[in-house]
Amino acid sequence: MKFLVTGGAGFMGINLVRFLLERGHEVRSWDIAPFTYPEVDRIEVLQGDIRDESLHEHAFDGIDVVVHCAAALPLCDRGEIMSTNVEGTRMLLHTASARGIGRFVHVSSTAVYGIPDHHPLVEDDRLVGVGPYGESKVLAERECEEARTKGLYLTVLRPKSFVGPERLGAFELLYDFAADGHNFPVLGSGRNRYQLLDVDDLNAAVLLAATAEAELANDTYNVGAVRFGSLRESFQAVLDRAGHSKQVIGLPATPAIWTLRGLEAVGLSPLYKWIYETAGKDSFVSTDKIADRLGWQPRFSNEEALLRNYDWYLANRDRIAAQTGVTHRVPWKRGALRLMRLVI
Repeated sequence: MKFLVTGGAGFMGINLVRFLLERGHEVRSWDIAPFTYPEVDRIEVLQGDIRDESLHEHAFDGIDVVVHCAAALPLCDRGEIMSTNVEGTRMLLHTASARGIGRFVHVSSTAVYGIPDHHPLVEDDRLVGVGPYGESKVLAERECEEARTKGLYLTVLRPKSFVGPERLGAFELLYDFAADGHNFPVLGSGRNRYQLLDVDDLNAAVLLAATAEAELANDTYNVGAVRFGSLRESFQAVLDRAGHSKQVIGLPATPAIWTLRGLEAVGLSPLYKWIYETAGKDSFVSTDKIADRLGWQPRFSNEEALLRNYDWYLANRDRIAAQTGVTHRVPWKRGALRLMRLVI
């Protein structure tokens, strides 16, 4: 099949491009950022904004499946997040419907559940977005529901935070501390159950959504690791791989959260509300629905996913050291958090 991958130059995008190529599919990447990977000669590359309607005719030409990964991430300003994640999604859905695209896979987020009061979370739970990013994902899903009523076969995937090769962002803090022989802080004891996801397991869910019986695919599914334990156990696996005999260190949750709120307010921390308000609490979803209906079975545990990402980080650390930004493919500016290395 021929896939259109929006956000193809991003972290999920490049992993999905590689996943699809390995399985014999054709790919067109559409991203506002340049596609600078070795696979550039094996795919079609369209560089531009998904909100630029003049590009839609070319972008959708000959496409069997659209996988919508493009998004303005939480460190972007509210206007950009809402414009890209809600209006951009609406425009893509309109074009897909008008052109009779067979399948559309929308990559949402478990951020749509907000800060939950129970676990595991299931697909019918109430949606309460936290912050502009979470709100935008809820609104984008409403656009998807509307598109379904017009006949578009559309899968919404709600993945947990996913890691793997090319993933940096907030996880770069853990990898950097581990590689340089520092302990790593967590909010509270770190014994809360916290589910992650390997990007290749998410890619497998995308492919199932693209190939399953249409009526089964036309639904909303949680995606997360099946084998996972506490946040402390997951992060300790990375510290152990680094070999410096360092430990996960628990910080008193309440004062730490108030400190992070203040630092975020004055622009001195890259950690946003959804991260620090959920990091010290249980956070996991049920994946029974996607397993039962689409036959999805993940390969990687939390620890295996993090270690796969950490090994990639070590192999590429020198290349990425000077980069910073607001996407998952680069380290985030640490602000005051850089001082933690002096005391942990």
